[in-house]
Amino acid sequence: MYLKIHRSGENVIVAVCDKELIGKTLKEGNLSVTISEDFYKGDLVSEEELKDTLKGAGNVNIFGERSVSCAIDCGVVDRDRVRFIDGIAHAQVFRI
Repeated sequence: MYLKIHRSGENVIVAVCDKELIGKTLKEGNLSVTISEDFYKGDLVSEEELKDTLKGAGNVNIFGERSVSCAIDCGVVDRDRVRFIDGIAHAQVFRI
């Protein structure tokens, strides 16, 4: 799984996706989402590394079954809040 941390001032966004999804464009109805290298391709991480990062993250954008499952397993994402776009699991977390 890829993990990339974006920082802008005090704002931090964690982007996570399954490795095989990089560069894919998902389409469903009028919605089109590209899982771009610029935003998602960071470091390849293990499940444990990902879980450690997610537990402390405030804003997270996640694509892919393995990545979303890790977020569910560590209690960051509620299974009932997972959305599927073009058959691919997607979750967002915003902590205030």
